[in-house]
Amino acid sequence: MAQKPVLDRLKILADAAKYDASCASSGTSKRDSRSGKGIGSTEGMGICHAYAPDGRCISLLKLLLTNHCVFDCHYCINRKSSNVERARFTPQEVADLTLAFYKRNYIEGLFLSSGIIRSSDHTMEQLVETARILREEHDFRGYIHLKTIPEADPEIVRRAGLYADRVSINVELPTDAGLHRLAPDKNAGVIDGAMLTMKDAITEAKDAKKRFRHAPRYAPAGQSTQMIVGADGANDAQIVTRASALYGRHRLRRVYYSAFSPIPDASAVLPLKRPPLIREHRLYQSDWLMRFYGYSPAEVAQAADSDGMLPLDIDPKLAWALKFRESFPVDVNRAPKEALLRVPGLGTRGVAQIVSARRHRVLRLDDVAKLTVSVTKLKPFIVTADWRPVLLTDRADLKNIVAPDANRQLELFAA
Repeated sequence: MAQKPVLDRLKILADAAKYDASCASSGTSKRDSRSGKGIGSTEGMGICHAYAPDGRCISLLKLLLTNHCVFDCHYCINRKSSNVERARFTPQEVADLTLAFYKRNYIEGLFLSSGIIRSSDHTMEQLVETARILREEHDFRGYIHLKTIPEADPEIVRRAGLYADRVSINVELPTDAGLHRLAPDKNAGVIDGAMLTMKDAITEAKDAKKRFRHAPRYAPAGQSTQMIVGADGANDAQIVTRASALYGRHRLRRVYYSAFSPIPDASAVLPLKRPPLIREHRLYQSDWLMRFYGYSPAEVAQAADSDGMLPLDIDPKLAWALKFRESFPVDVNRAPKEALLRVPGLGTRGVAQIVSARRHRVLRLDDVAKLTVSVTKLKPFIVTADWRPVLLTDRADLKNIVAPDANRQLELFAA
């Protein structure tokens, strides 16, 4: 049967890739293209925008190699029993598309995933071959993110890191029970083993780079994963705990959360409605608390309600502070950095500026106000040279004082 035209297939496979949230490109190493050698640089219909740590917006061509799949995961629109239009690219076609988009200044890199066609090994080989063509035959120096297949031969998976800046293996669902029920072709132990293999390969490559200057680069942006939220019965406390374990066990750069979205011809075992988008947002905020603010997963879980779900109307940092008011107020002129990071409304940059400024002068409320969007949110939780929240921290209506627009924001995210 004749293949569809390239643009028709691009439309199908770019649309099919939109359900994968893990396409951020932070952490890539700089490659200098000013010498005139090579094509593309991350420094300098299927396009996604990711943000680097310094705020740069990086455009990536995001698509599937194919949406054919031999697996039948209930939550996936590309499962083998799904009634969707199918298409497939060859590795050479994806490489050609990537170069064409780059030369038109549409993109700075590639995010490539795939359904499973023929076998896991065959599909993984096709993904690696795409990246190999770009790197070796065209000296492409843009960003490449490859989604790897845990069921594939470990040696094929390891090869992905030789060409990709970042690799990712999706754990799919927060609990093993949920994975067994909704993705019967997948195995939690196999996924964990593949992630451990990739972690070891990245660690070995870093050690080799320290000893040998010309050791090959290997997945310099590390590995990441994604969890679907709301497709099974896992609550936020379980999700946060699982994410923390993944960070610790596999040294992940990121865990991405993707709110379950109902799909056409959905399986009867799936929820009829998607969870509110604000839930996904709260999980990202809790992830930030663990990664940058020193919160343990148990402390984040303490911010949740009795059913293990994080409040939707306020952020988890404020929810924790309201539950543990005995930890406040915090004296900005004397408190350690760890205590300042617990203050609602103070970010990591603001805390760093406070710690630096107080070495030279005593800070007043106006000084702190310059470091935050709303000093009203801070006032019940801090002490300065000219401010002390007398009885304010214990007020029953404190939540309404520090988050007066909570309900309005909830309505915005629920849309």
